[in-house]
Amino acid sequence: QVQLVESGGGLVQAGGSLRLSCAASGRTFSRNAMGWFRQAPGKEREFVAGMSWRGATIRYADTVKGRFTISRDNAKNTVYLQMNSLKPEDTAVYYCAASSGDVYLRSYEYDYWGQGTQVTVSS
Repeated sequence: QVQLVESGGGLVQAGGSLRLSCAASGRTFSRNAMGWFRQAPGKEREFVAGMSWRGATIRYADTVKGRFTISRDNAKNTVYLQMNSLKPEDTAVYYCAASSGDVYLRSYEYDYWGQGTQVTVSS
């Protein structure tokens, strides 16, 4: 089993920065890759960024590429999402997810999910 806990969400002004954390526990082989997703009210959950624990695979959504950076600390079993130059359209609940396989782009391809952390960007 895998348990994921997000933290670091909050309120920030446009242009500001925020760093999200996702602490993972459980079987390592069940979380070979980690992904960050977000979901705004009335919208589908969308892929933001993802990476394998070894860092061999890193992917970003076009909407955040150049602004967001995904990283990890294997010793702490924690994945981070550094968000810079935040925009109001980045406002959403952000979720981390674990995959036993690759860094997938679809939410249904992930096996485990955290409960989410709210990110609100004001104009």
